[in-house]
Amino acid sequence: MVERVRIAEKDIAIEGSFELPQLARLGLEDQVFITAFVRSHGSIKEMERVFGVSYPTIKARLTRIAGSLEFVETNPTPSKSEVLERLRRGDITAEDAIRVMEGLK
Repeated sequence: MVERVRIAEKDIAIEGSFELPQLARLGLEDQVFITAFVRSHGSIKEMERVFGVSYPTIKARLTRIAGSLEFVETNPTPSKSEVLERLRRGDITAEDAIRVMEGLK
């Protein structure tokens, strides 16, 4: 848990209770590994070359890291107020709103 964030060059500090994002909670070596994986566009062959280890080693490490991360819902269920706001804006029809609201029960 982080309690203070400071931007030194702007002389700004924010205090409170902040939870670090999942990737920031990984150890430094795992952060470097994930960064390399993203930079290599997910190429395990490239990861083998960069780290000088075998395919099974790369896969095992990815599996271990993935197991330590929670799944992030990318399409969360909207709240009733969100559905009503979308209806008010005309983004959805009344029928769509009813169907979504019935699914929330």
